[in-house]
Amino acid sequence: MLNVILKIILVALLLYIIYNLFKGLFSLLRADGERPPMSYFLGRRVLFSALVMILIILALAFGVVTPNPRPY
Repeated sequence: MLNVILKIILVALLLYIIYNLFKGLFSLLRADGERPPMSYFLGRRVLFSALVMILIILALAFGVVTPNPRPY
């Protein structure tokens, strides 16, 4: 059960990272003063990417997920 919840959280975070990618693109294309700068969305992407990596490493360390065995 914990494995499924972790996968749902990781997929949601990855979708949010992609959403921030496109928000940064639209912020770059529309250079008006109302929207936050592109670096704001870039920083959010880096933050959530680091969070995804930390979650994966912790899940591996605690045995929630197991890596694939060596193919040979």
